[in-house]
Amino acid sequence: MDDMVKSARPHRERAKKNAIGRKPTREEAEAAVATLLAWAGDDPSREGLRETPARVAKAYLEVFAGYAQDPSDVLDTVFEDVGGYGEMVLVKDIPFYSHCEHHMAPFFGHAHIAYYPAGGVFGLSKFGRLVDIYARRLQTQETMTAQILAALDARLNSRGAAVMIEAEHMCMSMRGVRKPGATTVTMQFSGPFKTDPAEQARFLSLVRRR
Repeated sequence: MDDMVKSARPHRERAKKNAIGRKPTREEAEAAVATLLAWAGDDPSREGLRETPARVAKAYLEVFAGYAQDPSDVLDTVFEDVGGYGEMVLVKDIPFYSHCEHHMAPFFGHAHIAYYPAGGVFGLSKFGRLVDIYARRLQTQETMTAQILAALDARLNSRGAAVMIEAEHMCMSMRGVRKPGATTVTMQFSGPFKTDPAEQARFLSLVRRR
């Protein structure tokens, strides 16, 4: 668990330690995009692509903003006055967009998060923000699922948590086997969700209920 929590922290040092020994400049990033455009067979200097490298660099700052964010900053407030509530809290159908680390192709879908409070609860908006932090990084869906659970367990100290992610991967839909509509489902559990099959079944039943 300690190793997973450490891996859940921002990747600022990883961004600095790259092949050239430092984080590239904005100009270098734009030049790299222009090189890829030329390698794909187009002319980066033509009118329609002239500003594309700058647009892509700007877009990357947004879609990969999770590298500069720390989940502990999002999970910074726990509300302890919950009137003795101790039953399951479930936030489901949290939409997200991410990019896989293998092909840098998008994958997108919904996350479902549940936990049993033990002395306090998070504000509901925190779950969406937590999902976004990890979604806005290059990674696998499996890693994203495990990181979200680890962050919840480390900060909330709940009696147990469950994370389920359902997503479609463009690296499978657009290329390779080209199977659009195929959905990948990943799950990670702790506490009673992990040890009690009945709790897992209850969680899955509530997620599927419409």
